[in-house]
Amino acid sequence: MSQTGTAAFDSTVQTTNIWLDEIMEEMGWFDRHRAYHALRVVLHTLRDRLPVNGAAALAAQLPLLIRGIFYEGWNPSRTRIKERKKADFVYHIHEAFRDAPFVDAEEVTRAVLRVIAKHVSNGEVESVKLTLPHEIRELWEEETHTLWF
Repeated sequence: MSQTGTAAFDSTVQTTNIWLDEIMEEMGWFDRHRAYHALRVVLHTLRDRLPVNGAAALAAQLPLLIRGIFYEGWNPSRTRIKERKKADFVYHIHEAFRDAPFVDAEEVTRAVLRVIAKHVSNGEVESVKLTLPHEIRELWEEETHTLWF
Protein backbone atom coordinates (compact mmCIF):
# COMPACT_ATOMS: atom_id res chain seq x y z
CA MET A 1 0.00 0.00 0.00
CA SER A 2 1.20 3.47 -0.85
CA GLN A 3 2.39 5.66 1.99
CA THR A 4 2.18 8.96 0.13
CA GLY A 5 -0.09 8.24 -2.81
CA THR A 6 2.72 9.05 -5.25
CA ALA A 7 4.90 6.23 -6.52
CA ALA A 8 8.00 8.43 -6.92
CA PHE A 9 7.74 9.63 -3.32
CA ASP A 10 7.11 6.12 -1.97
CA SER A 11 10.11 4.83 -3.90
CA THR A 12 12.48 7.53 -2.66
CA VAL A 13 11.36 7.07 0.94
CA GLN A 14 12.00 3.33 0.60
CA THR A 15 15.41 3.90 -1.01
CA THR A 16 16.39 6.45 1.64
CA ASN A 17 15.45 3.96 4.35
CA ILE A 18 17.67 1.37 2.67
CA TRP A 19 20.60 3.83 2.77
CA LEU A 20 19.90 4.62 6.44
CA ASP A 21 19.65 0.91 7.26
CA GLU A 22 23.02 0.34 5.58
CA ILE A 23 24.61 3.17 7.57
CA MET A 24 23.15 1.75 10.78
CA GLU A 25 24.51 -1.68 9.88
CA GLU A 26 27.95 -0.27 9.02
CA MET A 27 28.09 1.57 12.35
CA GLY A 28 26.34 -1.02 14.51
CA TRP A 29 23.66 1.55 15.38
CA PHE A 30 19.96 1.07 16.04
CA ASP A 31 19.07 4.75 15.75
CA ARG A 32 17.72 5.82 12.35
CA HIS A 33 17.90 9.51 13.30
CA ARG A 34 21.61 9.15 14.07
CA ALA A 35 22.11 7.48 10.67
CA TYR A 36 20.23 10.33 8.99
CA HIS A 37 22.40 12.84 10.86
CA ALA A 38 25.55 11.01 9.69
CA LEU A 39 24.35 10.91 6.07
CA ARG A 40 23.43 14.58 6.12
CA VAL A 41 26.66 15.88 7.65
CA VAL A 42 28.92 13.77 5.43
CA LEU A 43 26.97 14.75 2.31
CA HIS A 44 27.22 18.45 3.21
CA THR A 45 30.90 18.22 4.11
CA LEU A 46 31.63 16.46 0.83
CA ARG A 47 29.42 18.78 -1.23
CA ASP A 48 31.09 21.90 0.12
CA ARG A 49 34.48 20.67 -1.10
CA LEU A 50 33.41 19.83 -4.64
CA PRO A 51 33.32 22.19 -7.61
CA VAL A 52 29.75 23.17 -8.54
CA ASN A 53 29.69 20.88 -11.59
CA GLY A 54 31.06 17.98 -9.56
CA ALA A 55 28.46 18.47 -6.82
CA ALA A 56 25.68 18.59 -9.40
CA ALA A 57 26.96 15.45 -11.14
CA LEU A 58 27.05 13.53 -7.86
CA ALA A 59 23.62 14.82 -6.85
CA ALA A 60 22.15 13.66 -10.15
CA GLN A 61 22.85 10.06 -9.11
CA LEU A 62 21.32 10.38 -5.65
CA PRO A 63 17.75 9.30 -4.93
CA LEU A 64 15.28 12.20 -4.85
CA LEU A 65 15.03 12.54 -1.07
CA ILE A 66 18.78 12.14 -0.53
CA ARG A 67 19.38 14.67 -3.30
CA GLY A 68 17.21 17.10 -1.35
CA ILE A 69 19.32 16.49 1.77
CA PHE A 70 22.45 17.03 -0.32
CA TYR A 71 21.23 20.39 -1.66
CA GLU A 72 19.73 21.58 1.64
CA GLY A 73 21.26 24.94 2.56
CA TRP A 74 23.68 24.90 -0.38
CA ASN A 75 24.78 28.18 -1.89
CA PRO A 76 26.72 27.34 -5.07
CA SER A 77 27.93 30.93 -5.41
CA ARG A 78 29.98 30.56 -2.23
CA THR A 79 33.61 29.72 -2.71
CA ARG A 80 34.11 26.03 -2.10
CA ILE A 81 36.07 24.95 0.93
CA LYS A 82 39.59 24.00 -0.08
CA GLU A 83 40.82 22.25 3.04
CA ARG A 84 43.54 19.80 2.11
CA LYS A 85 43.80 17.69 5.26
CA LYS A 86 41.76 14.65 6.19
CA ALA A 87 41.68 15.88 9.80
CA ASP A 88 39.95 19.10 8.69
CA PHE A 89 37.31 17.15 6.75
CA VAL A 90 36.67 14.74 9.62
CA TYR A 91 36.55 17.61 12.12
CA HIS A 92 33.25 18.77 10.59
CA ILE A 93 31.73 15.36 11.22
CA HIS A 94 33.20 15.32 14.72
CA GLU A 95 31.59 18.68 15.46
CA ALA A 96 28.22 17.43 14.26
CA PHE A 97 28.49 14.56 16.76
CA ARG A 98 30.01 16.55 19.64
CA ASP A 99 27.12 15.50 21.89
CA ALA A 100 27.97 11.84 21.20
CA PRO A 101 31.56 11.53 22.48
CA PHE A 102 31.89 7.83 21.66
CA VAL A 103 31.15 8.31 17.96
CA ASP A 104 34.29 8.01 15.83
CA ALA A 105 33.95 10.74 13.18
CA GLU A 106 36.35 9.09 10.77
CA GLU A 107 34.50 5.79 11.06
CA VAL A 108 31.20 7.61 10.40
CA THR A 109 32.71 9.32 7.37
CA ARG A 110 34.06 6.08 5.93
CA ALA A 111 30.76 4.26 6.56
CA VAL A 112 28.68 6.90 4.78
CA LEU A 113 31.13 7.07 1.88
CA ARG A 114 30.93 3.26 1.54
CA VAL A 115 27.14 3.47 1.32
CA ILE A 116 27.34 6.26 -1.26
CA ALA A 117 29.86 4.24 -3.29
CA LYS A 118 27.56 1.24 -3.19
CA HIS A 119 24.71 3.16 -4.81
CA VAL A 120 26.48 5.60 -7.13
CA SER A 121 28.30 4.58 -10.29
CA ASN A 122 31.99 3.75 -10.00
CA GLY A 123 32.75 6.43 -12.59
CA GLU A 124 31.06 9.10 -10.51
CA VAL A 125 32.79 7.99 -7.32
CA GLU A 126 36.15 8.11 -9.11
CA SER A 127 35.33 11.53 -10.51
CA VAL A 128 34.47 12.86 -7.05
CA LYS A 129 37.61 11.33 -5.56
CA LEU A 130 39.80 12.94 -8.21
CA THR A 131 38.51 16.41 -7.29
CA LEU A 132 39.47 15.93 -3.64
CA PRO A 133 42.93 16.39 -2.13
CA HIS A 134 44.84 13.12 -1.68
CA GLU A 135 44.41 12.98 2.11
CA ILE A 136 40.65 13.41 1.90
CA ARG A 137 40.43 10.97 -1.00
CA GLU A 138 41.89 8.33 1.31
CA LEU A 139 38.64 8.36 3.30
CA TRP A 140 37.04 6.50 0.39
CA GLU A 141 37.72 2.81 0.19
CA GLU A 142 40.15 1.84 -2.54
CA GLU A 143 37.69 -0.40 -4.30
CA THR A 144 34.13 0.71 -4.67
CA HIS A 145 31.26 -1.68 -5.19
CA THR A 146 28.15 -0.39 -6.82
CA LEU A 147 24.69 -1.66 -7.64
CA TRP A 148 25.04 -0.29 -11.19
CA PHE A 149 25.92 -2.79 -13.89
